[in-house]
Amino acid sequence: MEKEQIGSIIGKVTSFSDKEGTYSGNFSNHYPKGTEYYNIKDVDKNEAIAIKINDGSFIKANYEGEYAGSIFDWGKVVWCTAGSFLLVLVIVIVIVKNNRKPIGNLSNTKMKDR
Repeated sequence: MEKEQIGSIIGKVTSFSDKEGTYSGNFSNHYPKGTEYYNIKDVDKNEAIAIKINDGSFIKANYEGEYAGSIFDWGKVVWCTAGSFLLVLVIVIVIVKNNRKPIGNLSNTKMKDR
């Protein structure tokens, strides 16, 4: 791409991962963290953007839809599951503790004279 076609910076790669399904947001499985991307003049950014590569030149990246892996965030699932488990555990402990009958409490019983 020609530099005259490049508009303003719109973001940069915030994380790199080559493991399938482990990324979301401004990630890349090809470009290193910090790689900048730009608007292309007279092109909607939902259609294509320009990526600045190491030698200072730009390449065009066409939008082909959302990454399917970003639909499901495993980090949130793990935290929600752990939180739900802890909540249920606390509720069970409270219920069991409140419904327990004292065993062997003889201090309130009177012994009959023999």
